[in-house]
Amino acid sequence: MLLRRIYQFLIIYLLGLFLLLVIKYALNLSDYVIPGPVEIWETCRETLPRYFSDVMDTLSVAIIGQFISIVLAISIGVIGRQATWFGSFVKVAAYNFQAYPIVAIAPIVFILLGDGFISRLLIAAMICYFPLLLSVVGIMSEPISDIEHFYRITGRMRWQLEVKIRAFENLSKLTTVIAGSATLAMAGTIVAEFIAANAGIGYSIRIALYQSNLSKILVALFTIGVSLSVYQGMLEMAGYMINKRWKG
Repeated sequence: MLLRRIYQFLIIYLLGLFLLLVIKYALNLSDYVIPGPVEIWETCRETLPRYFSDVMDTLSVAIIGQFISIVLAISIGVIGRQATWFGSFVKVAAYNFQAYPIVAIAPIVFILLGDGFISRLLIAAMICYFPLLLSVVGIMSEPISDIEHFYRITGRMRWQLEVKIRAFENLSKLTTVIAGSATLAMAGTIVAEFIAANAGIGYSIRIALYQSNLSKILVALFTIGVSLSVYQGMLEMAGYMINKRWKG
């Protein structure tokens, strides 16, 4: 799984880079517009160690933000699974809150909290939270009739048991959703850093953009893709092991 994630990214990245170079030479564009292979290589040698450190900074924020969003989504999913008025209210409120675009709210977050770690973490968690919420609420709200019916008749059904049954029966879906949310958490952190931050790979990309340095942006995209592929591969492996252990 891990190697598959990495080589899939490398194939896509190299195809994109090849297409970019084809456009450069087909239209006879200057190195200022699209850099040549030599300039990209030299930039990679100069900036890769620093960009790798920036990506690790961004990834650490993304991982914490993803964890917070998972806890929130599961909590809302467990409460919103109930058919009571309170469960319906929580579900509707959670759905309606996501009508506000997070990118539009981000400047307010930076004005109130500054451009430090907390702002990056909050925006990453918010961007990652909403897709997770939709999936978790959908999974937790769907009864497993065959199994739950038995426990209800025997009077042994408790809310903890109900949650365990639904989580167990949809374990593969949950692990897939969590692994997929890593991309959103990383994207949310980069967006936060790009808008107004003083650290991370998004901040470095913003500087490269101001310099009109496409080589640095390409190197940054490479480090982001490799790091994210490794992280997602590890999440998928963990999900596979959990599924295998729980389901025997």
